[in-house]
Amino acid sequence: MNRLEETKALRARKDIHFNCCQSILVPFCRECGLTQEQAYQLGAHFGAGMKHGATCGAVTGALMVLGLSGQGNAAASELMARFKDQNQALDCATLLRLATERGEERKPHCDRMVYEAEALLEELLEQE
Repeated sequence: MNRLEETKALRARKDIHFNCCQSILVPFCRECGLTQEQAYQLGAHFGAGMKHGATCGAVTGALMVLGLSGQGNAAASELMARFKDQNQALDCATLLRLATERGEERKPHCDRMVYEAEALLEELLEQE
């Protein structure tokens, strides 16, 4: 199973909730020197834009992976710029508002944000 498949499996689980940040961190935990439990705990308070609509949890999770992978400011800036170009915003509140305006339900929207962040992260890590 590749990381995107693992991410999709986490998002589909019904027995335990993986927020957007955890859904990025857990599949990349080995590369970051973390156990799955540590990655899950690390991302616990970064879902829903740090629980108050700030930066999207998928973005914060991807930034954590970049940092733990030794990537510098250029990779972080590129990730944020590309995510914003694709989605018009970085903050959860605006992303959710835009999704509502498009008629997109929350769960499919958040899943899409996670999958897009995961794909950008994969690309950036491959460039190293």
